[in-house]
Amino acid sequence: MVFELPNSLIIIFNIIAWLAIHLGVSLLALQIPDHYFSRKNAWFNSFKWEKDGQFWEVSLHIRQWKDALPDSSSIFKKAFNKKKVARSDKATLEKFVIETQRAEWTHWVSMLPAPLFFIWNPVWAGWLMILYALIANLPFIIIQRYNRPRLLKLIRMSGLR
Repeated sequence: MVFELPNSLIIIFNIIAWLAIHLGVSLLALQIPDHYFSRKNAWFNSFKWEKDGQFWEVSLHIRQWKDALPDSSSIFKKAFNKKKVARSDKATLEKFVIETQRAEWTHWVSMLPAPLFFIWNPVWAGWLMILYALIANLPFIIIQRYNRPRLLKLIRMSGLR
């Protein structure tokens, strides 16, 4: 801890900081053009051990809880609303794939500032903030890594790509 604050101020500052990080990174992600995410990027490829999303289904039973988590379209009007996807044409499915990449990028980047919390928090609370970053973001990353290969398979099977 670089400087000391009363515990009540630390708690308030942590809440405000996380809110600013989540909203700021989300707004930034919405400004990134689709073509950045439409390029083939190894970062967004499934790892062999993920078995095109099956790992997440078997190990975490993702289908049972993934739809219970909020998506950004409930906060940002400009965000892609996957619940309103009525068509399964190539353009819509490819847009959905792009949005899974945008969402995954958003949640990875949202975790990056977590070590900064050690500046004004005691060490134990800094680690708690790291844990918060993981708990608040990893489920969303996993959802994207589960959905994306399934969408790509749907595109391939439909002969759309």
